[in-house]
Amino acid sequence: MGNIKFGTDGWRAVVGKDFNTENVIKVTNSIGKYILDNFGIDKPVIIGYDPRNMADVFSKKCAEILAETGFCVKYSKRVVPTPVLAYSAKNLNACAVMFTASHNPPEYLGMKFIPDYAGPATTEITDELTGNLGQKPAKQRDGRIEEVDFFEPYYAHLKTLIDFDRIRNLKTNLIFDGLYSASIGYFDRILELEKIPYKSLHMLHDSNFGGGMPEPKPKFLKELIDKVKSEPNSIGCANDGDADRFGVINENGEYVSPNEIIAILLIHLTKHKNMKGALVKTVGASLLLDKVAEKLNVDVIETAVGFKHVGAAMREFNPVIGGEESGGLSIQGHIPEKDGLLANLLILEAMAYENKTLTELQKDLYTLAGCRFYNDRIDLKLNSIDEIKPFLEKFNRLEEIGSDKIIKKDTKDGVKLYLSDNTSWILVRPSGTEPLLRIYFESSSPEKIDSLKQLVNP
Repeated sequence: MGNIKFGTDGWRAVVGKDFNTENVIKVTNSIGKYILDNFGIDKPVIIGYDPRNMADVFSKKCAEILAETGFCVKYSKRVVPTPVLAYSAKNLNACAVMFTASHNPPEYLGMKFIPDYAGPATTEITDELTGNLGQKPAKQRDGRIEEVDFFEPYYAHLKTLIDFDRIRNLKTNLIFDGLYSASIGYFDRILELEKIPYKSLHMLHDSNFGGGMPEPKPKFLKELIDKVKSEPNSIGCANDGDADRFGVINENGEYVSPNEIIAILLIHLTKHKNMKGALVKTVGASLLLDKVAEKLNVDVIETAVGFKHVGAAMREFNPVIGGEESGGLSIQGHIPEKDGLLANLLILEAMAYENKTLTELQKDLYTLAGCRFYNDRIDLKLNSIDEIKPFLEKFNRLEEIGSDKIIKKDTKDGVKLYLSDNTSWILVRPSGTEPLLRIYFESSSPEKIDSLKQLVNP
């Protein structure tokens, strides 16, 4: 079973290698046993898939196996975004299985188990799934498979969260990059139903994602950026392969970081929606969020990196917003799972409420925060996993870096050192799957980050 490992967001592997029929059967039986042991055979199971190669084939196999055990399986009629399937789990009081590898390269596929609380499976749950590998649940009865389109209930729910009337009055032009992803047929459909005008590109499902990566980062959004620059008063938005992450381009054709988006939305939700509660962020997220939260008198709850930790905190604390630096967020009243479709709509709503451009909202954000923040990351490859612990211990013993004293240390996920300039920090955390350390940097100037990189990188 060594080639099946549940990471921070499910099991992922290369199709035709470890992601094969034999292993899909093993994982499906493991999930079936988990549901049977914890909820019983009457628990509904819903299954969906993104546009990746063989995702439809493997997901259908999964549905057939679970139906043979005796479960009532609701199987998506078409490609579906992860957040739509996750909401459906909550709405139908069901467990869900999503076939996706999110933003991984096109050759990958994965299986993500979503419990009925509609968020990522916790470590306790994935540990139980791992323990179930190699076991097959006994047949309980004759099950069945029903094909379902999950769009309408999700859309009806969004209408309780989003002020579409406001967005219709927005003067900014919207350009939606489908990026060959699962958002196609959902985000554009919502805009059309709400009579919100938009322009689009890459609006077809392609398992090779146009020869790029299904990741809404500047490197893979060049055509969107060019289109935004060529059309005055426009912004762009996109999602990753399964539409749980977002990418936003402002009117100047500049990528707006997830940290900035989360901060802008925190301001919007507390000011215009009168939401009360905390902000949930990961240890890798920007100090910008802490500074904005402080100005808004909002408590900050910090978790380890990974939305499963954010989701768990959202279920416990019911915050205004929870988000991570890699482009995932959700809000109060929604689900404890990241939702890129919702994120795109919330940005449009925030602009409409303020009657401002996105660049103006960014300017307001930094005025409130008092300074701008810059981020970078390097990946340090080691010879073996055995080198990780000594490196972290050595890093944790540091009392100063260059001319800066270390004023605070955090070890909830690797080692994070806060520096005495009060705007800089360094986080070192292991990748979890290979002999690799990820080293994150933040400061109020790019020059300071370059200096810190030289001091830390051995």
